[in-house]
Amino acid sequence: MTPKSRAADVAYERIRKDLVAGRWPSGTHLREAEVAAELGMSRTPVREAIRRLSAEAVLHFEPHLGAKVPGWTPRDLEEIFSLRLNLEGLAAELAAQNATIAQIAKLDRLAHDMAEIATQGEAQLGKLAEFNAAFHRAIIESSGNSRLERLVELVTELPLVVRTFAHYDARAMRRSVSHHFELVDAIRAKDGDWARAVMEAHLRAGREVMLKGLMQD
Repeated sequence: MTPKSRAADVAYERIRKDLVAGRWPSGTHLREAEVAAELGMSRTPVREAIRRLSAEAVLHFEPHLGAKVPGWTPRDLEEIFSLRLNLEGLAAELAAQNATIAQIAKLDRLAHDMAEIATQGEAQLGKLAEFNAAFHRAIIESSGNSRLERLVELVTELPLVVRTFAHYDARAMRRSVSHHFELVDAIRAKDGDWARAVMEAHLRAGREVMLKGLMQD
């Protein structure tokens, strides 16, 4: 790996981490020069990092304007969550059929990690989103369907996950944590219908929180 490639990887990881943590509000334009100055590197690796993040739909690229932190309309949310309901509902059902003891143990650890960090306030929303992404990814991995992971990645936007958590009140957060534990129970019981139903309820709850929050922003 060349020094140029390493610098681009560093820029990519730093910018992506800040996006996941919700550092920039929706609609913010990321200026190459400003980000490069902050990271202490040239604009070339930053440009490459922004290009990669735009290709992953973590950033939205607009001609003549550059990269922008995404925002969502009600229709965007309906499209995203509709796809997630179908894809991740199927993943949960398959995970109940195929998950190994080790994979179930991993899901249980992640559920406990999220339950602990959920009590620590807004400062930990980025970390909570990372744990949540790891939990959902682990369910998809447990499904035994390698194509599902790529499909879900195309429709799951991490800044949206962070923004959803930001709108959770204490009751919604408790419900989300409870859903994670119930998903583990359903997968451990090898009950695909139960696992799918819980995953769909979990995602519908997130959609409703986000739609309500969108009206308040």
